[in-house]
Amino acid sequence: MKLHELKPAENSRKAVKRLGRGPGSGTGKTSGKGHKGQKARSGGGVRPGFEGGQMPLFRRIPKRGFTNIFAKEYAIVNVADLNKFEDGTVITAELLKETGVISKINDGLKVLGNGTLEKKLEVKAAKVSKAAQQKIEEAGGKVEVAG
Repeated sequence: MKLHELKPAENSRKAVKRLGRGPGSGTGKTSGKGHKGQKARSGGGVRPGFEGGQMPLFRRIPKRGFTNIFAKEYAIVNVADLNKFEDGTVITAELLKETGVISKINDGLKVLGNGTLEKKLEVKAAKVSKAAQQKIEEAGGKVEVAG
């Protein structure tokens, strides 16, 4: 295949609508905009959410709560997910990212206590729940909270 032989997939390209090209085209004279009015004008139309002067929905609905812009978002991992590592491994956020256990580190690593742990591991995380810490230490591992 050569560059000049390339063609788009069938029916993937639609012919452009040619406006104002006589009555035979079906879109002549007013070009499909009807007669007068705001939507017939150049640049005419209303902004998104405009309801003709009626109080818009987004202003009728009560406000609730707030978003804390300083909130920390942790990469969360359960102790059950750590069973895939060998005994004596030092678990860090970077190691978990490299092995694909987590996709983003965000503001640090938080270990939660869901599941069981059969391996003796050393865990370095920003936060560790009490249940997770208990399970890691019961399995013979160590927990280091940094941050």
